[in-house]
Amino acid sequence: MNGPYVGNRAARLARACARGLTLAEMAIAIAIAALIAFVAVPQYKDYQERVRVAQAIYEIGDMNFRLQQRLDETRVTPADLSEIGQQSKKDPWGRPYVYQSLAGKGVAGKARKNKNLVPINTYFDLYSVGKDGATVAPLTAPVSRDDVILANDGRFIGLARDYE
Repeated sequence: MNGPYVGNRAARLARACARGLTLAEMAIAIAIAALIAFVAVPQYKDYQERVRVAQAIYEIGDMNFRLQQRLDETRVTPADLSEIGQQSKKDPWGRPYVYQSLAGKGVAGKARKNKNLVPINTYFDLYSVGKDGATVAPLTAPVSRDDVILANDGRFIGLARDYE
């Protein structure tokens, strides 16, 4: 089997390897890479958003615990987040968390409200305005659906669209 055919075959194989990729092979490789990117990038962005929401839920839960502790100690609703050392705390989207005491006259109108326009908390509202950075008091408004909220005096912390 060491005849001239084997030598020619080896020479052809060596030339094919040295030649590199053809234009068609290169186009197929680029198409496969583009398809993978087309699928992977949106999935990664969704994952990043879920992580930001989870972080906001955790941070709101922590601040709620501190606010409740302060409320139990003083029997007075904290006026702002500085009373628990969280006045400069930013949400995962880089905006300050919103805190509003519901104690006093005239503040009930500013409270966050559910689909029946009933305030969702008794003592204070605490939330992040979410990805879009916009919000209004009723949770059913489209700009409020991505807010991460505290509701039912801390028994619910999550996206406004998930609150019922």
